[in-house]
Amino acid sequence: MIDPRLRLRHLRCFLEIGRLGSLSAAAEALHVSQPAMSKTVRELEDILGVNLFDRSGRQLTLTRAGRTYQQYVGSVMIDLRRAHALVQDAPQQKTRLKVGALPTASTDLLPNAALELMVTRPDCLVCVSTGPNAMLMSQLREGELDIIVGRMTLEVSMNSLTFLQLYSEKVIPVVRAEHPLFRDGRTDTTLMDTALEAYPLMLPPADAVIYPIVRAYLYNHGISDPDPMFENVSLAFGRSVVQRSDTVWFVSKGVVLNELEEGTLKALPLEDELPGGPVGVSLRENTVMSPELQALITALTNSARANGSSNNKNCIAYD
Repeated sequence: MIDPRLRLRHLRCFLEIGRLGSLSAAAEALHVSQPAMSKTVRELEDILGVNLFDRSGRQLTLTRAGRTYQQYVGSVMIDLRRAHALVQDAPQQKTRLKVGALPTASTDLLPNAALELMVTRPDCLVCVSTGPNAMLMSQLREGELDIIVGRMTLEVSMNSLTFLQLYSEKVIPVVRAEHPLFRDGRTDTTLMDTALEAYPLMLPPADAVIYPIVRAYLYNHGISDPDPMFENVSLAFGRSVVQRSDTVWFVSKGVVLNELEEGTLKALPLEDELPGGPVGVSLRENTVMSPELQALITALTNSARANGSSNNKNCIAYD
């Protein structure tokens, strides 16, 4: 039996703190005072008889009980929003797909799929959100997103989520076409490896999925403590900096695919290639496939095949 003291405000405050990891940020997002937010969460923990957050660090992190509660409360809030929409929305209103896009999928894979969806499901509004991997994963768990498209996250972050692979994609170092390493027809891969420290580096930030791949590669090639000038995985910023300097940018190939094809950026040949990683879609466990979501995954599969990014053994078919 549900405790009669439980109120919707308890659930909203809990989910917002779990998403942002900060009491003050959650209070600001919900337009309530920080003391009121703290009091509400304490009330919820008293009702449940368990601690939902670990308060020992600078940020509030979910306990094991908190993660379990987040999973199920997020699903409840999704159903509640759907119930409101069914009785309030006009029949002719478009359906919505809320899509989280990671950098490796934002340049080519997802735009192509969205254009296909515009033809096959013109009644569907595609709402795309970008941001750090951890933030998008939290929004997916809580029902703020229906799907995330991009490189697979670390397994520890996949709790209550599932991943469907479309293809595998490499991480590469890229530079401007006129970079000194390409002068006089240089292509020696050993030279490329040893020369990396001579130029500014742009590396993925610590919360990026490719962060450990790049750091491990540099460590194995004698750069145990890299001192990058930039941390970034965004195309707009990275492309502009690299094209105007001698910076070497380690990034997923899909992010800069168009620039590589156009020749405005070039991939450095290395003695040892960086390992690839799976790119696909992340969903909540036991997701009910709506026709729109099914159509988007089919369109993403078609986009991966059309670009030659996948092969038959890696690509998932939904048609």
